[in-house]
Amino acid sequence: KMLQRVLCTVLFVGALPSLAEVSQGHISVVLLGATGDLAKKYLWQGLFQLYMDQVSSGHSFTFHGAALTALEPGQRLMFDVLKKLACPPDESPDRCAVLKDQFLKLSQYHQLKTAENYTVLNREIETLLRQEGLKEAGRIFYFSVPPFAYTEIARHINSSCRPPPGAWLRVVLEKPFGHDLESAQQLAAELTSFFKEEEMYRVDHYLGKQAVAHILPFRDQNRQFLDPIWNRHHVERVEIVLKETVDAKGRTSFYEEYGVIRDVLQNHLTEALMFLTMELPANVSRAEEVLQSKLQAFQSLRGLQKNSAVLGQYRAYASQVQEELQKAQDYVSTTPTFAGVLIHSDSLRWEGVPFLLTSGKALDERVGYVRVLFKNRAYCTQSETLRDAQHSQCKAKQIIFYIGHGALDTPAVLVSRNLFRPVMPEDGWREAVGLSDLHIFGQPLSDYYVYRPVKERDAYSVLISNIYHARKDFFITTENLLASWGFWTPLLDGISHQPLRLYPGGVENQHLLDFEMVSGEVAFTLAEPVELLNPSRLMPSDYRAIQSKFRQSPLVSAWSEELISQLASDIEKTASRAVAESGQFHLALSGGSSPVVLFQRLARHHYAFPWKHTHIWLVDERCVPLTDTESNFFSLHNHLLQNVRVPYFNVHPMPVHLNQRLCVEEDGGTELYAKEITALVGNASFDLVLLGVGTDGHTASLFPRSENGLEGAQTVVLTESPVKPHQRMSLSLPLINRARQVFVLVLGKGKHHITTLLSRVGHEPRKWPVSGVSPSSGRLVWYVDYEALLG
Repeated sequence: KMLQRVLCTVLFVGALPSLAEVSQGHISVVLLGATGDLAKKYLWQGLFQLYMDQVSSGHSFTFHGAALTALEPGQRLMFDVLKKLACPPDESPDRCAVLKDQFLKLSQYHQLKTAENYTVLNREIETLLRQEGLKEAGRIFYFSVPPFAYTEIARHINSSCRPPPGAWLRVVLEKPFGHDLESAQQLAAELTSFFKEEEMYRVDHYLGKQAVAHILPFRDQNRQFLDPIWNRHHVERVEIVLKETVDAKGRTSFYEEYGVIRDVLQNHLTEALMFLTMELPANVSRAEEVLQSKLQAFQSLRGLQKNSAVLGQYRAYASQVQEELQKAQDYVSTTPTFAGVLIHSDSLRWEGVPFLLTSGKALDERVGYVRVLFKNRAYCTQSETLRDAQHSQCKAKQIIFYIGHGALDTPAVLVSRNLFRPVMPEDGWREAVGLSDLHIFGQPLSDYYVYRPVKERDAYSVLISNIYHARKDFFITTENLLASWGFWTPLLDGISHQPLRLYPGGVENQHLLDFEMVSGEVAFTLAEPVELLNPSRLMPSDYRAIQSKFRQSPLVSAWSEELISQLASDIEKTASRAVAESGQFHLALSGGSSPVVLFQRLARHHYAFPWKHTHIWLVDERCVPLTDTESNFFSLHNHLLQNVRVPYFNVHPMPVHLNQRLCVEEDGGTELYAKEITALVGNASFDLVLLGVGTDGHTASLFPRSENGLEGAQTVVLTESPVKPHQRMSLSLPLINRARQVFVLVLGKGKHHITTLLSRVGHEPRKWPVSGVSPSSGRLVWYVDYEALLG
């Protein structure tokens, strides 16, 4: 029998204790895309390493290479790769030769193109096991194919190539897993119709990099040292970096679709970020606990805005795209090849700590690292030349997980000697010596405790071993995948047409791509003019005169960022005047998406704002719990309140959630809010009300033909929205019109139609509620950006 002969031969050179111990069952490994680049470079070597490691584990193996190529040419291509497989340097030549020979004998090629091909493969596996008298332990299907092929292959495996009951199935999937949240959801839905969650192993090969894979074990094994300092009080910042010297030449078809954020930041660097920020579970070996902690870490991340990123593109990229994709000479690519992104976590542990994720092509060096830089509060009287690295508290304190390449050219973990001597597992890591000539981040290597892997292993070998051992925490679950895309997609949408900084590439980049953190945003440090990828050539006919009035009220108009800056300044001036006059400032704010950028501007740039004397009110609220992401108060809290110091009793959310139910008239929520306004706001006249405008002309939550709130004595009303969530609570139009000042903010091209319409209609609040905004003894000002005003 074939397998028995193989096992006997391996036994002959001492690889197996005895044939009797081969009792755990048989594993069939099917590598789809067996003749592709990834398989040639990494996967076959990883499978061979698995075989070498597990040949005496009690499992028997067969390896099935599969592709669309016909049998004979496919077989030839596959075995050309297998013959070049290598053993690790510490493997004896005799054992290596035997194991390699047996691995080749256990490997065979199949053409998998049709449903019938999968049925035949299943029959062959069953026949082989029956002939050998072996029980099936499980099957591994490794998808080294483009994602567009996943669904069809999944259908064939599910219908005709599943193992029998009692045996497991593991399906291994390679990125990209979608292009954005929507496409990732679609692909996930398709796959979950064929496979259970526990059967899917989505690969991010960075989780197999030894330095990255050791972040969690390092945190766990060094809890006694890290527990007091692994937090916002001690960490100054964190850098997660992957720099490449190569460009995208030869890969522009992929790169044009994905770009550097989708290719590197959304997956590789984000996974490292999760290992750093997640709360350590009690047992880091329990995959379920690790994955749950990762998900909670995702939920703590603050949403990204356009100004959270700086973007660049190397100069030669455009011509490479034109050449490889046959684009016209005037084709302009807005795909970034460099990105620096500032991320914040709102968890109690990490609030305020900047996490910088950076990656790019055509940079000055190839290197990857995760660097945790600690705050240094010490002042040292002794001169710098006399300071001892181990005892001086004035030298930089940092922990570096060195992923590879760069000055060290090896994975490593480095800990500043003035922090602590780390606990490292002796069987996996050893202290490095004799590297004193090197410098890392401006410090000699002698300033660090430096540890290297005892045995360097390729990332795919590590991950294939983890698939065998069913270590799901080294892979991306559907829930974590969608959480990651949910976090990155808004930024990707926001920057899709943003101008990129062009850079020459390599050492010539000099300081062009240096960037800095300013008030929670990032910007390039060099302020010289940047060449735009798509300079617009405006003709005289493209210019239009802008009136200083809109609907007989003052109009302020500018590009959106400038407009928000002006509006924030005007609000601060209004607040300061009100506090000077009466000692307090009553501000009523609308919900929706438009005010978010204003809230952020106020929080990050207006440190003289009299928050201590400000009362915050809601103009309207959706009838959902205040902790719901749909809640206007939730958005207000996330983007403004948690970043400024408004006294607790000065914050007045609308009481939509009473008696464990939402917006029920008998609960009297509207009356409660009306009484609170009457009690605290003089003459029920707010100092300032900020409104927005919907595309249908609604404002606050007062909608066209609304039965409540457009007139009458009621000051706070329940209304119905045409879109979900339908139930709303809102200030009434008569109450809004009692304000001393009303500012109306209108942003974006999507509001151009309603803005044009409002410029022509009169006072018709039944049709367009915002047309009824007219403060009886106050002032109305419109803030409309150019896109809304001019289209």
